[in-house]
Amino acid sequence: MRSHYCGAINESHIDQEVTLYGWVHRRRDHGGVIFLDLRDREGIAQVVVDPDTEDAFAKAESVRSEFVIAIKGRIRRRPEGTINKDMPTGAVEVLGKELTILNASATPPFQLDGYVDVGEDTRLKNRFLDLRRPEMLNKLRFRSKVTSYIRNFLDGQDFMDVETPILTRATPEGARDYLVPSRTQPGSFFALPQSPQLFKQMLMVSGVDRYYQIAKCFRDEDLRADRQPEFTQVDIECSFVDENTLMNIMEQMVREMFHDLLNVDFSSFPRIPYSEAMAKYGSDKPDLRIPLEFTDVADLVAPVDFKVFAGPAKDPKGRVVALRVPGGASISRKQIDEYTKYVGIYGAKGLAWIKVNELEKGAEGLQSPIVKFLGDDVAMQIMSRLGAENGDIVFFGADKAKVVNEAIGALRVKVGEDLDLFTCKWAPCWVVDFPMFEETSNGGLTAIHHPFTSPACSPAELKESPESALSQAYDMVLNGTELGGGSIRIHDGEMQKTVFGILGIDDEEAQEKFGFLLDALKYGCPPHGGLAFGLDRLVMLMTDSQSIREVIAFPKNQSATCMLTQAPGTVDAKQLKELNINVRKSVKEES
Repeated sequence: MRSHYCGAINESHIDQEVTLYGWVHRRRDHGGVIFLDLRDREGIAQVVVDPDTEDAFAKAESVRSEFVIAIKGRIRRRPEGTINKDMPTGAVEVLGKELTILNASATPPFQLDGYVDVGEDTRLKNRFLDLRRPEMLNKLRFRSKVTSYIRNFLDGQDFMDVETPILTRATPEGARDYLVPSRTQPGSFFALPQSPQLFKQMLMVSGVDRYYQIAKCFRDEDLRADRQPEFTQVDIECSFVDENTLMNIMEQMVREMFHDLLNVDFSSFPRIPYSEAMAKYGSDKPDLRIPLEFTDVADLVAPVDFKVFAGPAKDPKGRVVALRVPGGASISRKQIDEYTKYVGIYGAKGLAWIKVNELEKGAEGLQSPIVKFLGDDVAMQIMSRLGAENGDIVFFGADKAKVVNEAIGALRVKVGEDLDLFTCKWAPCWVVDFPMFEETSNGGLTAIHHPFTSPACSPAELKESPESALSQAYDMVLNGTELGGGSIRIHDGEMQKTVFGILGIDDEEAQEKFGFLLDALKYGCPPHGGLAFGLDRLVMLMTDSQSIREVIAFPKNQSATCMLTQAPGTVDAKQLKELNINVRKSVKEES
């Protein structure tokens, strides 16, 4: 059988007899000599087949790309002038003596021996071929290294790997559950877990003390580049810790992993309060590589007659910010129009701007359709507050605070990318001191993280002022992407009931949905906290991929469809009858 992987041979193997197995990556005829690039998961080896070996040569003439073959031969040094320094195996080649065709291949629907611009659905439909590409195999290999590294680190920190159920009960966690009908209990349903949250808290009550799991989780929600209906999370929980202890352990893990796997050293993990992150960047996951910050100017524009600015400035729920972009005056009007459309995606009704051409001329040196509405004095006061200089452009956001934060926050990142304003390649941070609750559209309150997060105050203080209460929650952010989030959990029954009450969950509903948790809190629940990392997002960032679909072996597409198996699919009437389910026709089908 195989003696070496194709990608593992090197100069130390010269004159050795080897047996290689793999796929024909490329076939080339050169003056009567046939060259085969043979590929397996570890890389590519060049095989030379001479006419002197008649049987092997005849077979080499018949093979095509993606044929599966076995080669027996001798490793030799490549002739001078033919060494390929870009290949790990580029100093040697295999002189083929025997060639066996193990399986032929039809012509692939896309090239595998180089970059080809093919639609993602085509790649996903033929994922078994797509994964043969070295780029994709390398990502899967790297993902395996990451998971092994995490397991080894956590094992070394005395965490215990414990599996939790996949079939569980639906809970109101803010996103839709995938439901599984019960055959044995007609009319009842299991839910696939959005996270193992309650089970890992039960494990803390049980005395496991330190738990982790590489867990599959499921959410039936709209998809984006960093979302999948099923995803993998590194789930962690431990007892008798505070925020700092837990954050320090997680920071150590990420630091060491990036150093050992990527040779990247993080200088620091700044801890940024949520309020500061929203004030400066309009986001609770700021990309700190981009040196642009919001400046609030509501107090300066409130007195002007320009209602577009004055209205939000006087609204308690409004916000007016300026975003100064050094050197941005070179941005064309066409590009500004594109940015205007872009912020419209986030609900902004427009995008005001001022170009700073000649500041020494006062307001006359400013180029913008809005200066006349602001007045010269206010315009120059804004420039002074911003520290504006010639050649800058200033963008403005004025609306409800949520719209401003999302629209100008997205613009900040977009402009930073377009103008290549990045000051470094990696910028991690912690976002801390989150509010406990946020207001819903109907005037109620909902938990920003989840209802099991511990407030940073007493139950009495929480009841008195829930809107201003802070939580003991923390998110790790890298390059504008949330890697993981967690919190210290509620371990006291009175506090848990208080939180439920603020969320409008009465005692009866709480007992029905979370009775097992409330019962557990009665029996000596230790103080505990945890965190969950999105493994797919982490690997996506570490491999510089554009989507988590690039680092998952068999992902769903943006319509939550598996193009390979065509799941989800219909089931026959017999199965539905066994599950006591009737499928209602859609309005379109009925018409």
